[in-house]
Amino acid sequence: MNAYLDFAWDVTPVDGAEEALERAARECVEVEGVKAPVYAQVRVTDDEEIRKINREYRQVDRATDVLSFPSTDCTPEKTLGSCEKKLLRERDETGRCFLGDIIISLPRAKEQAQEYGHSLKRELAYLTAHALFHLMGYDHMQPEDKERMRAMEEKALEKAGMSRVTDDELIALAKEAMEFSYSPYSHFKVGAALLAKNGQVFKGCNIENASYGATNCAERTALFKAVSEGVREFTAIAIAAEKSMAWPCGICRQALYEFAPGLRVIVACGDERAEAPLSQLLPHGFGPQTGMLDILGKE
Repeated sequence: MNAYLDFAWDVTPVDGAEEALERAARECVEVEGVKAPVYAQVRVTDDEEIRKINREYRQVDRATDVLSFPSTDCTPEKTLGSCEKKLLRERDETGRCFLGDIIISLPRAKEQAQEYGHSLKRELAYLTAHALFHLMGYDHMQPEDKERMRAMEEKALEKAGMSRVTDDELIALAKEAMEFSYSPYSHFKVGAALLAKNGQVFKGCNIENASYGATNCAERTALFKAVSEGVREFTAIAIAAEKSMAWPCGICRQALYEFAPGLRVIVACGDERAEAPLSQLLPHGFGPQTGMLDILGKE
C-alpha cells in the first residue's frame, strides 16, 4: 500500500468511512502513477469550522464542502505523476511523502449525498478523491482542466468500487419514488430514478388524472424535473413497479430519446429485474442526435 490517510474527526466518526476513504486514496495515487509512498492529513469537521478555515486561508467567508492545501507545487501544466523529484522533497523520517491537508465538512457531505442520491461514504470518498487530485496538481478553473480532473476522479472511484450510483442504489431510489405514486384509477404504482451524467439522481412517480390524457408516467416526471433544473445528459434510468415489470411506454421512450439515445433502461419488480438499451426499445428513434434540429423549423 503506497497511500495513507491520517484522520482527525471534529465530529462523530462515520462507521466504515476511514477504510472507504483510504481505498479511494490508494486508487487516486495509482491512476496518477505516483510510485513513492505518500500520505495526506484528513480532518472532518463542521460548517462553522470549515468556514473559519476558508476565511482565514482563502479570504472566502463561507462554508464549503472540502478544502485542500498542497505541500508542494508542481511545474505548470504538470501533476505529481511527472514531478517525482519535487514529491521526494516532502519525504519524512518514515520514508513517506507528505501531499498536504484535506478538510471536509460532514454536514455538507450529508446534504450532497442526499442531493445526488448516493451513500454518505461514497460522497466522503468523492470529496477525498477530489481534494487528493488537487494536492497532486490538478485544477478545474478551465473547462478542459475540469474534464480531465473529473475523468481521473471517476476512474479512481470506479477502481475502488465506488462509482457514483450502483444499479442496486438506483433501483432502491426508484422504489422509494414509487411510494409517492398517485394512481387512484389504475392502482398500478410506478417509480423512476433517472441518473444524470453529473451523478445527480432525479426521482419521479406516475401521477394520474380523472382526465386520463393528463396522466404523467414516472419516467417523464423524473425527466421533466431534471430538465427543469438545467440537467440534460443522462446515463441510466431505473423503473420500479409493484405488480409487474414496467417498461417505458412509447411516449416515455421518445421523451427520453430526445436527451439520451444511449440510455440504459433498468426495470424491476420485487427481486426481478431486466435491462435493455433505449436504442433497442426505440429502434430508428429520432431527436437532436439524429439531425432533427437541422430539419424541423427550417424553411
